Formats: sequence, structure tokens, C-alpha cells
Amino acid sequence: MARGPRAAAVVLTAEECDVLQRLVRRRGAGQATVMRARIVLAADAEPDLPNGAIAARLGVSRQSVITWRQRFLAHRLKGLVDAPRSGAPRQVSDEAVKAMITRTLESQPEGATQWSPRAMARQVGMSQTMVSRIWRVFGLQPHRCETFKLSRDPAFVDKVRDVVGLYLNPLDRALVLCVDEKPQIQAHEGPLR
Repeated sequence: MARGPRAAAVVLTAEECDVLQRLVRRRGAGQATVMRARIVLAADAEPDLPNGAIAARLGVSRQSVITWRQRFLAHRLKGLVDAPRSGAPRQVSDEAVKAMITRTLESQPEGATQWSPRAMARQVGMSQTMVSRIWRVFGLQPHRCETFKLSRDPAFVDKVRDVVGLYLNPLDRALVLCVDEKPQIQAHEGPLR
């Protein structure tokens, strides 16, 4: 029976062997990385064992054994790490993200109380989806108010007295309608205690 070319021998240093064995025992290591380490350890332990036998023993394809054996021989331990993936380059620079976050935190849109993703996207020239992603990553929620804000209305105190007065001393046979402009100030249902 004809055999293919003999696989190049993998000879580990004591340090490499130690690193790979610790990697195999580590709980948090990814399965793919652990399998790569096992392939290299098996190739070192039995140098005459063909790639197909290592593949059968570890439950992987022969091509996987060939790939990781060659990557290890070419780059040693660094060869077992995933190579950078191809893909589209980033469209938004770090400076643009920083400027958008600063604008979100330090300014208000014209004619509104807070930024919406759509308004911010128009303002900075990004997509609405990109603005939403950036806000989510940085934990920004401009539509939520975390602190109590006092009104700048000069008649605010008189208006509060009128509204609270309706709760404390309701009129007989009167209909009171409430329009909630400020979601921070919630109307109380039922009598106050």
C-alpha cells in the first residue's frame, strides 16, 4: 500500500510542552485551542504516527492535523492562535466616536430635550444603527433621566400648589384632566397620605 509523504517531525522544547499541557488542562480555554494543543502534543509524543492516525485518535479531520502541525512548525506556539479574519475595514474612526459621545453628553438638539438615535445620526453623518450600537457599547441612554430636574418656569410653585391642592381637596362633581408633559413628575393615584 502506497503511503503519502511523511509528516514533518514535531519536537517540543520543555517549555512549549509545559505551556501546551497547561492549556489542555485549563478550564477556561476554548475548545478549538485545546484541540490544537492536543494535536501538537500527539505529534510530539509519537513522531512516527501518521496524520490520519492522530486525526482518528482525536476525532478530527486529517486536514486539521496537517494544518495545525504545519502552523506550529512555522510559527511555534504563536501559530496555534487564530489568524486575523478578513472583513470590511472599520467605517467609523475613534475620533468620530469620541466626538459623537461628547455631543451626546454635552449638548441638546435644537427643539428637543434629548438626542434620539435618528437625530444624532443626521447631525454626525452616521447611520442610526451605528449611533445605537455606540450608545449601547458605552451605556448611554440620553432618553433616560437619572436625576431630578427642577423646572425653570417662574410659575412652577403656583402650578404645583394647584395640582397638589386638587389631590388634597378635590372638588365635588368636577372632572380633572391631567396631561403629563414631564415623565419625571408622576401623578399620584388615590389619596395622598
